Amino acid sequence: MKLIGEHKARKGLIRIEIEEEDGIARKVLITGDFFVYPEEAIFQLENEMEGKPVSELEGIIEDFFSRRHDVETPYVNVEDFKLALKKALEGKK
Repeated sequence: MKLIGEHKARKGLIRIEIEEEDGIARKVLITGDFFVYPEEAIFQLENEMEGKPVSELEGIIEDFFSRRHDVETPYVNVEDFKLALKKALEGKK
């Protein structure tokens, strides 16, 4: 099942697509019109989320941003990513 959630942050849109199967995030894609530095940080976050239960994804996002002090997302914060995720997971209900 494909789950899609979008959230309009203060300065950009965050879109999270999750290919979910049996409660597991098989593929995760995070896109939008926000800035992130270093750019590969989003790919690293996607990789950390893949293969994990969808019920754990919010915690993975929080943990990622709490560990990665080198990641900069101007005008976008961890709560914005979590809101996009929550909107995606609403489609699962």
